[in-house]
Amino acid sequence: MPTNQTCYRHANRPSGVRCQRCDRNICTDCMITASVGFHCPECVGSSRRVTRTSQNIFHFDPLVVKVLIISNVILFIVGIGMGDGVQGQITSDGLIVRGGLFSGFDDWYRVITSGFLHYGFVHLGFNMYALWLLGPSFERALGRFRFSLFYFAAVAAGSFGAMLWSPNSLTVGASGAIFGLLGLATIAQRSSGYSIWKSGLGMILLLNFVLTFTVSSISVGGHLGGFVSGLTMGWLLFELPKRTKIPKYFPETVIILLAGAAYIGTLVIS
Repeated sequence: MPTNQTCYRHANRPSGVRCQRCDRNICTDCMITASVGFHCPECVGSSRRVTRTSQNIFHFDPLVVKVLIISNVILFIVGIGMGDGVQGQITSDGLIVRGGLFSGFDDWYRVITSGFLHYGFVHLGFNMYALWLLGPSFERALGRFRFSLFYFAAVAAGSFGAMLWSPNSLTVGASGAIFGLLGLATIAQRSSGYSIWKSGLGMILLLNFVLTFTVSSISVGGHLGGFVSGLTMGWLLFELPKRTKIPKYFPETVIILLAGAAYIGTLVIS
C-alpha cells in the first residue's frame, strides 16, 4: 500500500517516499536521490548509519518487480510453445500476433498484453534487465501499490504512443514502461537537486533516445509515450507536493485517470 504517514522531520507534511536506508517516511523536501533510491538527510550525513543500514537495501523484497519479470518470462515461454521464435520470428498463430498492438485490433486486452510480450530473447533480456535495475528502488520508495499503478499506467501510455506514432506496425514490448521509469527517475533526481548528468542518467537517456530514433525496429511512439507519462507522474509524485498541499489519495487517483485516458485513447485510435 502507498505511504500515507507524515514526514518524520516535518510532522505537518505527508510523506511521499521512504528512506532507502532507514525506512523512515520522508517528504519531497527531505528526500535526497542517491545511486540507489532516496535517502533522508540524516542517513546521507551519517557514515555510521550508512554502515548500519546498508544491508537493508538488500533485505527489501521487490515483490512487484519480481512478479512483472516472471510474468514476462512465462509469456515468452508460452509464446515459443505457440510458434514464436526465440530470435524474434513470429507466426500467425503465435502469442505475439494474438496479444500485440496493430491498427484495427478488436481485443481490449491488447493495450496491456502488448507490454508483456517480446520479439525474441534479446528484446526480453534487455527490458527485464532494465526493469531489475530501475524498478526495486522505486517500488520501495513509492510502495508496492503506488508503484504497480505507475507501471501499468506507463504500459498504457506506451501503447497509446505506439498506436499514435505507428498504428500499422505490430508492436510489443515492455519498453514503454521502462522509459516511464526513466522519466520518473529524471523528475525524482531533478526534484532532489541532483544532476542527471552527474549521476549518469543523462548519458543513459541520451543513448536510449539515439537508439530509439536510429534503429528501425524500435517503437518510437512507445518509448516517447512511456517517457512522457513517467515525466508527468514524476511531477505529480515529487514536484507537486513541494508546491502545494494535496489530498491524501490525490496522486493515486490522477494516475488511475491518466492510465484510463491512455487506455481509452489507444482503443479510439485503433
